[in-house]
Amino acid sequence: MSRQENIPRLSSTRLKKKAPDYIHLSILLKDIDEAIKNHATGDLLDLGCGNKPYEEWYNPKTKTQTGCDVIQSDKNRVDVICLATDLKFEDQQFDTVLATQVLEHVYDHHAMISESYRVLRPGGQMILTVPFTWELHEEPYDFFRLTKHGLKELFEEAGFEIVYIKANGGKWAATFQMFINTVYSTFKFKTVRAKILKIIFMELRLTWLLNHMALR
Repeated sequence: MSRQENIPRLSSTRLKKKAPDYIHLSILLKDIDEAIKNHATGDLLDLGCGNKPYEEWYNPKTKTQTGCDVIQSDKNRVDVICLATDLKFEDQQFDTVLATQVLEHVYDHHAMISESYRVLRPGGQMILTVPFTWELHEEPYDFFRLTKHGLKELFEEAGFEIVYIKANGGKWAATFQMFINTVYSTFKFKTVRAKILKIIFMELRLTWLLNHMALR
């Protein structure tokens, strides 16, 4: 089965506090911003770049920026189309590899990490994020959820030295976010209950209130 092209992808780091995925993204984006500020240098590969939502952060920190993905994005932002398991780049071509929310969509995740290591120069760094608690998405290309222990073994097996592993949020944030996801999943049904929930969460701003509570 070939992957569908032009799937809408994240295009900006600017969030709306009433958005249903605000809890998840606000925590994730803060950590990505911090990691880029502290670790992104030189020639950067944005692996699984989509619409390059983080370029406003990494452009000032890096010398060159190349975005690659398995398909073209809906805003036509991908520079090189190739598999994450077979990168079309020379050995030791980059100083930084950035891969956010990509690994779970790659079945041979060992090959992806090995390829990332191959294209990095000595002393180069990889910034990677993956979901741990999240519903199925971009099906059927959603294969894995990895613990911090699994990530450690995966990276060390490929030759990496771990600098740090950080959880995005915690149990309360995950609980609130998955509750909101569950409620929003009912909106596709044309029932009275779904219509009432939609009014309460969207029109009466309960989503905004839950987002605020979760982050507090």
